[in-house]
Amino acid sequence: MSNPVDVLIRRVDPDVPLPSYGHPGDAGADLVTTEAAVLAPGERAVLPTGVSIALPDGYAAFVHPRSGLAARCGVALVNAPGTVDAGYRGEIKVIVVNLDPRESVRFERFDRIAQLVVQQVEKVRFHEVAELPGSARAEGGFGSTGGHAAVDGTTGGNRYASVVSDREGQ
Repeated sequence: MSNPVDVLIRRVDPDVPLPSYGHPGDAGADLVTTEAAVLAPGERAVLPTGVSIALPDGYAAFVHPRSGLAARCGVALVNAPGTVDAGYRGEIKVIVVNLDPRESVRFERFDRIAQLVVQQVEKVRFHEVAELPGSARAEGGFGSTGGHAAVDGTTGGNRYASVVSDREGQ
């Protein structure tokens, strides 16, 4: 295992627990909410985590959903993963949405709502060209490798393929 990266952290809420890993080998450290909230079906909210961080140059943190919340409650993150850039010093906030069509979801103070994954990121230089070199995949995009589920009783296929290809031409 590589050496841990040192990340400076400030508690915006003095009582908030620091992000922590649930198990050895976990990639994401759990983030909690500092505010209770109830989300009706289809409702979204921006929940504060009570912490801000200073990442070393060359790193970014990514806010990922928690699979248990998705499976049990239908909770997802609107902009998953959310990106925390190295230069950002504000409080980390999480945009959650209740995708359950019938049930409200209740969050209590200090409930775990997301995972924070810190990764090294590379800077790139973009070079504009008239044509890109070929590849085995070429321009195959949404559903190009097959294996997608049947829709509306059909036996496969992608009912969105024509919509996507129409939009790609715009």
